[in-house]
Formats: sequence, C-alpha cells, structure tokens
Amino acid sequence: MAVSADTVVTVEFWIMSTDGEALDDSGGPVSFLHRGLDSLLPRLDDGIEGQAAGFEQVFHLEPEDAFGDYDPELLRVEPRSRFPEPIEIGMQFEGVPDDEDADEADGEDEDGDNALIFSVTDLAEDKVVLDANHPYAGMALRVRIKVLAVRAADPEEIEQGYADEEDDSDDVLDAMIESRRGPGTLH
Repeated sequence: MAVSADTVVTVEFWIMSTDGEALDDSGGPVSFLHRGLDSLLPRLDDGIEGQAAGFEQVFHLEPEDAFGDYDPELLRVEPRSRFPEPIEIGMQFEGVPDDEDADEADGEDEDGDNALIFSVTDLAEDKVVLDANHPYAGMALRVRIKVLAVRAADPEEIEQGYADEEDDSDDVLDAMIESRRGPGTLH
C-alpha cells in the first residue's frame, strides 16, 4: 500500500544539522495519519506521498520548510525576581509571570489561545533570558525518514484527524506537529 490521504504511516526519523550533527530522532517507530492533525511537516508529507514500506530518504529542509525563521522579537530579557526559584536553564513558561501586556506580547488571540511557550536559555544574577523560538528555528535541517508500514486508516481515525496510538512515546513527533502549527512556539 502506498502513502496517501487516509492512510496511517509508521516511520522512524532522524533530524540532523546540515553538517551532519545529530539533533534529534523519533526514538523508535511512530505512527500518524498522513496529512492529518498528527502528520509530519508538509515538506516531509510531500516527500513520502506515493511511497511504500521500505522507502528511505534524506530530505534537506530550509527553515521555511521546517521550524521557520528565527524571530528576534521572541527573545526577552526579564528581571529574575519575576520567576520562581530555583530557576534553571531549560525550564519553560507559558507567557511571562505577571506580564500586564501578556496577551499582546505572548501572541495570544482574543480567546487566550496560542500563548507562546518561553524557554529559559540563559541566567544572570538578576536577569533571565527567555526565547519562544523553536530550538531549530532558522536552521536548515536534514531529516532522514524511513517508512516502516502503511495501512488504511480506520473511519474513527479519519474523523478525529489523527492515528490511534498503541503507546504514548511520541514526544518528538508531538513537538514537530506543534511547531508546524505555530512556528516559533513550543508546546
């Protein structure tokens, strides 16, 4: 069976920088509804369209095809006193604590949806550096993808827009999906 709309595809993938540095991987097989809510990046979806189990290829993705361009507007320096202690690099916050302009500054719409997730990227004695860009924003990437299986989606999967998973080990895939929905955000 070939990859097409309304098929569930099981893949493994490896994300590398253009100089070959390993950045991330799927951590084993992951399944998704092709072109569904849990699908891959559009460029990867295009690349595996029409392929069958056993297909393997390395795709070169420019930032606009992957996690978007780096947006310096999503970098903020805030007083450390606004954050709970202990605070560490890598911690994440939705919006910034006690920010009076949170709706506008953090990208929320009128309903409060799509708040940016800021990651702590640096600490000083009295300052915290926050970045809401995806860690791979602005980077050209190479993604090696291997199609392991393709099957027809169940009617329930088509209706809900995503594949039913037998386990919940898809954190990497989930991050890719969320990043595709709103480049520059982490969820």
